[in-house]
Amino acid sequence: MQFATKPAMATTMIIRTLDAGVHVPWVTGDEVYGADPGLRAELEGRGVGYVLAIGCDRRVATAAGTFRPDELVTRLPKHVWQRLSAGAGAKGHRFYDWALIDIDPGAEVAGHRWLLIRRNRRTEELAFYRCYAPTLVALPVLVRVAGTRWRVEESFQTSKGLAGLDQHQVRRWVSWHRWTVLAMLAHAFLTVLAATERTRATEPTGWIALTCNEVQHVLATHVITPIKDTTHRLRFFRLELTTATRHVVCWGR
Repeated sequence: MQFATKPAMATTMIIRTLDAGVHVPWVTGDEVYGADPGLRAELEGRGVGYVLAIGCDRRVATAAGTFRPDELVTRLPKHVWQRLSAGAGAKGHRFYDWALIDIDPGAEVAGHRWLLIRRNRRTEELAFYRCYAPTLVALPVLVRVAGTRWRVEESFQTSKGLAGLDQHQVRRWVSWHRWTVLAMLAHAFLTVLAATERTRATEPTGWIALTCNEVQHVLATHVITPIKDTTHRLRFFRLELTTATRHVVCWGR
């Protein structure tokens, strides 16, 4: 296998997905992917929209010239900022101020391109995104796509904590692949069970909604009952003793 960067691997995976007939209207990713022109060109060539994060030092072309994104922020009037939610978080909706600037006016591939700017309402921290869509879309649509990255990252963290996604030691490809699929299946099971339970019954007043963590806790407490009888423990001890003796004999030879 030849070395490939993360954007190159992502491009290959996306191409395979599209060639398999899967409809993908949007792609989103962090600064590693937003800085790669090859990935952006491939998506634009296939008519797939994207919202890809970029660093503040990545220059973008506008009708007024080429600027750094943080330079363009200082030129924006106050009325262009809109308060929109990037999606529901652990403590409710995640509201930010957003602004949109047209970029790449002379691009060869047809479509619409923007610089999307996010500003934290409390700290005024800025984040920047390169955006593309084959047809004209509204600002809330781009904000919604940008916010999906948080759900993806949250799913990875939950899979690690509840289903052991990161517990494999990656000794061989086949074993890693099996472990990953089983961990993702376990996480999907917890997610579907929690969502089904919330929609099927109304929670009593003062109770929190059933979460994946609570479902996992219920299963571990009431369904998966460990064997604690003396016979089982002695049998397990004899098995360990036999295995250890066999290893000692082989070592002595």
